[in-house]
Amino acid sequence: MSLISEAPVQARTDTRKQLGAFLRARRESLDPNRLGLPRSGRRRTPGLRREEVAMLADVGVTWYTWLEQGREVNPSASVLNAVAAALQCSPLETRHLFVLAGLVPQENLQLPQCEGVSAGTRRMLDSLMPQPASIQKPNFDIVAWNDSFCRLMGIDFATLPDADRNCIYQYLTNPTWRSRLNNPNALPTFVSYFRAAMAEHRGDAVWEDKLARFIAASSEFEALWHQRNDVRGVENQLKSFRHPLVGEFSLQQMYWYSAPRNGWRMLVYLPVDEAGEHALARLAEQPRAD
Repeated sequence: MSLISEAPVQARTDTRKQLGAFLRARRESLDPNRLGLPRSGRRRTPGLRREEVAMLADVGVTWYTWLEQGREVNPSASVLNAVAAALQCSPLETRHLFVLAGLVPQENLQLPQCEGVSAGTRRMLDSLMPQPASIQKPNFDIVAWNDSFCRLMGIDFATLPDADRNCIYQYLTNPTWRSRLNNPNALPTFVSYFRAAMAEHRGDAVWEDKLARFIAASSEFEALWHQRNDVRGVENQLKSFRHPLVGEFSLQQMYWYSAPRNGWRMLVYLPVDEAGEHALARLAEQPRAD
């Protein structure tokens, strides 16, 4: 056998060993008393016994032993889920378990997105002033912001219902927001953004409800949604604004993502010339929503 053909075999062997080591580490980290397991004899090692894990996961002791020993067994997704539950694995640990076993992590095993905004995140947004900044979800919900962002868009987001704090919904229903964007193609762009983002969320009630709300709010949105199939990903670009106090100016839109896939993103607008710097300095002197 050549070295080339041996490489995949060695890689699989190494991965099985990593899987076994991970399972053993999880098993030994658990307290049998906390799991309500009966005491039976003296335990030579910490944590659970293999037969206890097998019992909790409803699998054979020999099969589980082989899995932990790194032998070539091929667990199904359902069996691996049962093992993960028996070992009290977190979503991250369960996902890691699936990867090591050579299985594609299921959608319900993906890391949950944090639904809260920490005090540290809010301090970070405030520290960026006078640059307007916000935290947004993939569906364009705005979950956090600084005062500069309020001044830029002419809205005090703290006074809005949670359901209304959405970039697309504000563009469709709020004349002030719409007037600040100096872009005649803003609506087609929003439609293409949402269409691309929603492709991975078909059937998701939250996303379907969001789409229904956009369509109910705007016949223009509805027409574009049904007539066009353009898709576009959000990207860093130069955006033009129009403000009643400072006139027209441009800012560079910059995104940072909290996770590589489906994560929240931080949006910051940066001045690129003196006009932009002057506009943000003037806005910083104004009340929040002016």
